Amino acid sequence: MAKAKTPTGATKAPGRKRVTLVANVGTAREVVATGDFTSWSDEGIPLKSRPDGTWAASLQLSPGEYQYRLRVDGRWENNPAAVRRAANAFGSENDILTVV
Repeated sequence: MAKAKTPTGATKAPGRKRVTLVANVGTAREVVATGDFTSWSDEGIPLKSRPDGTWAASLQLSPGEYQYRLRVDGRWENNPAAVRRAANAFGSENDILTVV
């Protein structure tokens, strides 16, 4: 798939959109997002702490719905900012991120 240069010089796959995933999980040492967009990898995508106390990561995703969860200091948690959730096979819920 061809990649286009963004104004900042970063490469971006055509049809993908930049989405900022933000979570307000309080005090933590590490916050990682994993889900459909990482094939549920153990490494996931690390979020970075911001001055306002939230954690965030920028993702490049194609339009669609993506289920995900957060790992906060090694514990599975939901993103309090998630508008929608879906039951998962582990008796909890996955958050749903919609990219339009």
